[in-house]
Amino acid sequence: MSVRGVLWAAASLATAFLATACGDASSEAQETWTWELPDGFPVPRVPADNPMTPSKVALGRMLFFDRRLSRDLSMSCASCHQPRYAFSNGPSPAAGITGETHPRDVPSLANTAYSPRYTWAHPELRTLEAQARGPLFGEDTPIVEMGLATDADRQAALNRLRADMRYVDAFAAAFPDERDRFRFELVIKALASFQRTMISGTSPWDRHRRGEADAISPAAQRGARIFFGHETPAVCHHCHDGFNLSSQTAHRDQPFDEVGFFNVGLYDVDGTGSYPEGNQGLFEHTRDPGDRGRFRTPTLRNVAVTAPYMHDGSVPTLDAVVEVYNDGGRVIASGPHAGDGRASRLKDAAMRSLGLFDDERADLVAFLESLTDRDFIEDPALQNPFPNDPSFGP
Repeated sequence: MSVRGVLWAAASLATAFLATACGDASSEAQETWTWELPDGFPVPRVPADNPMTPSKVALGRMLFFDRRLSRDLSMSCASCHQPRYAFSNGPSPAAGITGETHPRDVPSLANTAYSPRYTWAHPELRTLEAQARGPLFGEDTPIVEMGLATDADRQAALNRLRADMRYVDAFAAAFPDERDRFRFELVIKALASFQRTMISGTSPWDRHRRGEADAISPAAQRGARIFFGHETPAVCHHCHDGFNLSSQTAHRDQPFDEVGFFNVGLYDVDGTGSYPEGNQGLFEHTRDPGDRGRFRTPTLRNVAVTAPYMHDGSVPTLDAVVEVYNDGGRVIASGPHAGDGRASRLKDAAMRSLGLFDDERADLVAFLESLTDRDFIEDPALQNPFPNDPSFGP
């Protein structure tokens, strides 16, 4: 989505308030959403029962940054999905309201509208609406995140919102035909609508491929040729391809979802391909031994600001990530997770040693750094709408 398109969504917050005050909330909510997408980006798929509207997006933005959606008022969705880190968690381990550290790294929400599955390895979470129940209510998550596990917790959160006239107006504008507006079904619909506007497609690499020759450095240009396999045996693009640099995509005109879960040889803790107990990817859901260590492929957009890396955040830098892929897996020499991932019998066939020299690895990192979209990260319409209100923020 272009900056202009996202700013329109931000402006709708004020419009929603005015529409409600004038008794015309229904006309505002029925205004259709116009996608203004980067060149080459398809229209995202949107559930039929949750159509996009400016008022719904504006409400979702408020809710995304509101700490009152957690049981103890200590964290919001933005606490783990911070704009400056492309809506990932940055260098600190993710933790819920109890302080317990999450075993999974926080994925970026950039272009999350195009994901056919959510979380790192859940084969059945197909919509943002379904995914939201995990962090909010504690469903299918290994730790307490926002802690609204009981009906009493949820009702208390809704009562806090109902006491804020900004929400009375915003819910009326977003859901004018609903009599009982303060329900988590509607909270989740608004959150999902806002997240679908997080479209990233204006990085220096995007500008370069659209004809701006000097938008990226010569090193990044060489790295791009390595990444896409033009001059080397690198196979990065096999899993990170297409407009979103991910093999996992879904959009409105796509007849079927592109879904893939892969084992990249990050661990081999027992010589049979296992990953650490309780964090074995797709296997946790299917119980198929062949699915151990298989995780979904994230987008590489904004990857330079989303360290640490991999599903568990165990790889600290981009250079270290490139080393793992260059070696065809990771060797852990000692400790409880010791093993040679390069020899894993479960790793994907495309995960093999690339034989890149040091200068080629540096060029590949330069290309990955060129995927940082500052317009997206700094877009005013994706930031905290009430930065001076202590109830709102990361």
